[in-house]
Amino acid sequence: MLSLSPSRLCWDAQKDLDLLISRKLDTTCFQSNIRCLNERFEVYAATSPTPLPAPRLIVTQEIRYQSELYLPVADIARNFQRLYRSALTYPPILSSAPFHNLLSWADLFTILLPRFQVSANPARLLELLLSDHELLVEFIFASFLPNRFYGGFRRYPQQGEIIREWLKVRRRIPLRCLDAACGAGEETYGLTNLLMERGLQAEDIQIEGWTIEPLEVWAAAYARFPHDRLREVIFRKETSEVFEQGFHTCIRFRSIDLFDAPRMEQFDLILCNGLLGGPIINTPHRLEQVVGNLARLLASGGLLLAADHFHGGWKQKCPQENLWALLEQNSLKTFEAGEGVGGLKSYQ
Repeated sequence: MLSLSPSRLCWDAQKDLDLLISRKLDTTCFQSNIRCLNERFEVYAATSPTPLPAPRLIVTQEIRYQSELYLPVADIARNFQRLYRSALTYPPILSSAPFHNLLSWADLFTILLPRFQVSANPARLLELLLSDHELLVEFIFASFLPNRFYGGFRRYPQQGEIIREWLKVRRRIPLRCLDAACGAGEETYGLTNLLMERGLQAEDIQIEGWTIEPLEVWAAAYARFPHDRLREVIFRKETSEVFEQGFHTCIRFRSIDLFDAPRMEQFDLILCNGLLGGPIINTPHRLEQVVGNLARLLASGGLLLAADHFHGGWKQKCPQENLWALLEQNSLKTFEAGEGVGGLKSYQ
């Protein structure tokens, strides 16, 4: 389980990143596949009547058909999945990578960042990534932390008002908080700012941010995004006060699977946003398991808040009343809470 405290030290960031992304790759195991991809691409380029993949290309059905005919995306995906497995020191969640569920190499090429659109030939990109470690790091972060996964800071202002009202009656110190499915930590830092505004001291609070993706733990802890420097600048600006006031010392980010949440000390406040009922967790069994684990982690008198602006809410995958029912099955008193639903655990 990766566990990191926030820091601005470049040395610590690089040391921990090297534990996640290996600097030593066996490139020889890729050579035969690169040759095969090159040969297929040469035939594709010589015979396909449609445009080759290019930046800003509008992919038509004919372009998609020709791309799949000569360069099946499943074959390309296998090569890049091998790259992920070789470079990462932990089993990657391949369903998060850009090769998952795309219809063709042409479709995939158009969503790559410009610096990875070096050639319509996928073998050329693979060769470059194997020869340039810094470019490989950027590519891996772009693959597993794409901007489309995140909504930035202050996504749930009404939820913040619920927390402020709850704090008026919840006075147990230290106040233990959990941001479940914290992603890159925007809401974790946002919650910290809220508690600072309410006059709590750093020694009065303990905040954890949990995500299944270790790269998100690293990005959240070090406010670093190798594939997106603008996002990094914004992130550092938004979190600067937390560091200036010394509140980063009360935060801990961990890579934890909510389906197998550890039995730890319970939390007074739990946020679980952008997860329940959306495309990630929506089947009855999976929802029951995660909600049950969160309810178990909630302390007596504690507050659980769940919302999902990013995925359009649970309305498309799971009716809101289903989530309410699950919270109530776990002995939580439910109520409307700003952008989502809230659950209170009675004192025992």
